[in-house]
Amino acid sequence: MQLSTSSQIALEPIIENDRIVVWDVADSASARAFDAVVVSFSGSVAFLPKGAPLKIAGRSIVIELKDHPVAPIENSSGYAPAFSRPGVRKILENEQVIVWDCTWTAAVAAPMHFHDKDIVALFLDGGDLKSTTVDGRSVVNRHGTGDVTFTPRNRTHTEISVRGNPHAIFTELK
Repeated sequence: MQLSTSSQIALEPIIENDRIVVWDVADSASARAFDAVVVSFSGSVAFLPKGAPLKIAGRSIVIELKDHPVAPIENSSGYAPAFSRPGVRKILENEQVIVWDCTWTAAVAAPMHFHDKDIVALFLDGGDLKSTTVDGRSVVNRHGTGDVTFTPRNRTHTEISVRGNPHAIFTELK
């Protein structure tokens, strides 16, 4: 990802879809057209209303929240919601998002759970997570430090760290 030298905002978003635009930034920047969540690579989180200038010290991601609400999804899985669970703590909640700080412990599985919200994740520490669905299918997802992912809602799985102790900040989109 190439950063602009004048504003330190990426020239291209790292993720964009109908709900969000995610930017990798390294310094303060002009006001944004949407409400935004700023997640720093040091783990701090701030919510900025539309029109507020970005005051950033150090590398961060900015998740711009487009005006594209989605209807709530019912949890008919029979499993608990994804959050809260061991190793996870809530750090911010408002009408648009819930932000969680999540650390996995090697060889300790998270209980089977249901994701009812889309998620943007910033991995502060990398590692490999084995995800297993209800039907027993597994995949190992490798996450490096600084990786940013978008995962759609409506999924049920368990996960376990099979390498390292990954640490991520999850931003759930309401």
